Amino acid sequence: MIVILIKAAQLFLSLSILIVLHELGHFIPSKIFGARVEKFYLFFDVKFSLFKKKIGDTVYGIGWLPLGGYVKIAGMIDESMDKEQMALPPQPWEFRSKPTWQRLIIMLGGVTVNFILGFLIYMMILFVWGTDFASKDDVKYGFGVTKTMEQYGFQQGDKIVSVDGKPYQDVTAITSHLLFRNIKEIEVERLSGAKETLTIPEDIGTQLFEAGDLPAMTPRMPFELDSIVPDSPADKAGLLVSDKVLYINGTEVNYLSDLSYLLKNKGADAIDLVVERDGVNKTLKLTPDPDFMMGVVSKTTDPDYIKFNHRDYTFGESITEGASLGYWTIKDYLGQFKYIFTKKGAAQVGGFAAIGNMFPPTWNWKAFWAITAFLSIMLGVLNLLPIPALDGGHVMFLLYEMISGRKPGDKFMEYAQLVGFILLIGLVLFANGNDIYKAIFE
Repeated sequence: MIVILIKAAQLFLSLSILIVLHELGHFIPSKIFGARVEKFYLFFDVKFSLFKKKIGDTVYGIGWLPLGGYVKIAGMIDESMDKEQMALPPQPWEFRSKPTWQRLIIMLGGVTVNFILGFLIYMMILFVWGTDFASKDDVKYGFGVTKTMEQYGFQQGDKIVSVDGKPYQDVTAITSHLLFRNIKEIEVERLSGAKETLTIPEDIGTQLFEAGDLPAMTPRMPFELDSIVPDSPADKAGLLVSDKVLYINGTEVNYLSDLSYLLKNKGADAIDLVVERDGVNKTLKLTPDPDFMMGVVSKTTDPDYIKFNHRDYTFGESITEGASLGYWTIKDYLGQFKYIFTKKGAAQVGGFAAIGNMFPPTWNWKAFWAITAFLSIMLGVLNLLPIPALDGGHVMFLLYEMISGRKPGDKFMEYAQLVGFILLIGLVLFANGNDIYKAIFE
């Protein structure tokens, strides 16, 4: 229970920071251009507010529904759907009375703050905490690779020397880079010490995702059993914590990645699991569950199977490296969309529970700020989607107005806003419904 509370507290604080700063991104240019802001809210105040106070023309408040926040700008068709105000003649202090370029800046203010905030946090993280990485020789036993990677010449135990002809600083990032970046070739070092350059197909990410071969490459870890999950396939087969796993279907198991590989590619439903028990080999018949799980918890027998190097950054270095990290975070996040818009990808979309689980079980400021930076960039990207009710929808209509010289009618904007709001509610329900389904059935 305490773990859930810690994660929830981190999620609450992170989202509160992001929402308030995002809305400030709309609030500040509105004030600069003389558009009246009637409400500034953290969370939604459906029917009532937890707190509110009017200062000048603006009511500042906290709502009870933690699904976001908003600023209500006078003379703007938004989620408030204030039709009465829009029926009156335009006033000089209203959003609709301002030049198109000013309205565009106001609408882009929120996502601009999201991106700037993400970049600044990454710079701060590098300056305060530096970064940890593992190079080629820090992965002691090399990588365990999936069936998909074997098809392109990779072998168990390979070490990564370079990617696209350049030395590869952090080899643990290889799976995400295969998914989201256009890697053309990888140079590997074999167990024999020989080096070979392997060609990577353009659709390697899609192949890995569809095959469920993730992670694509895992540091090989010598292991032993730590515990057996009660009533699991391993428990039912009679596996003991003291057993040493030797073979699966006649193939030797030396590393945890061997175990995962053989379970994933086992062929038949049941497997022959050979273990050493009290100095004697014993064969167990075991049927893993559909996700290739046995129901065992393992631990390493060699803590040095992977080592990490630490690098500190000067203030100037943290600015350039933080900006680079922010750029690649945006680019990689955009790369995820080609997977989301598939049946398998849609099933993995998560809501607040999935976001909350991104945070560590104990309070860790470095992890907190790293996740907050990612969420800030994620919210910036999502808010730019051309969906009515999102900032990107408003930007889309404003760009249409600037190009065509014609302003969409208020009725059209009301209907578009309503459709967009319904679509967003549907997406929120779908994402959080996935969380509930996974919590119950997985």
